[in-house]
Amino acid sequence: QVRLVESGGGLVQPGGSLRLSCAASGIIFGAYVMAWYRQAPGKQRELVATITSAGNTNYADSVKGRFTISRDNAKYTVTLQMNSLKPEDTAVYYCNAKPVMMSPGSWGQGTQVTVSS
Repeated sequence: QVRLVESGGGLVQPGGSLRLSCAASGIIFGAYVMAWYRQAPGKQRELVATITSAGNTNYADSVKGRFTISRDNAKYTVTLQMNSLKPEDTAVYYCNAKPVMMSPGSWGQGTQVTVSS
């Protein structure tokens, strides 16, 4: 059974940084595409970043240059370093694990990120 547990969310001022982590179990972690999504109030869930088993990354245009996704295959974790945060980054952030890129994958419970002064 796939289990994804996110941590690291919270309240931060504009321009600040947060680091989200996701601990995975129940999968062959190194073979999976890992991703972060987010959902703001009243909006659809959107893809933020992906990282393949080979370490290739892709980002939404809105976060390029500010966010960095990384993975540790030995520790079964994926992280999202978020810098220069903006109020529009406020959302619930979800970890996702996909056996292949186009799969819907499995979801964590989400962690709230609020960017506000």
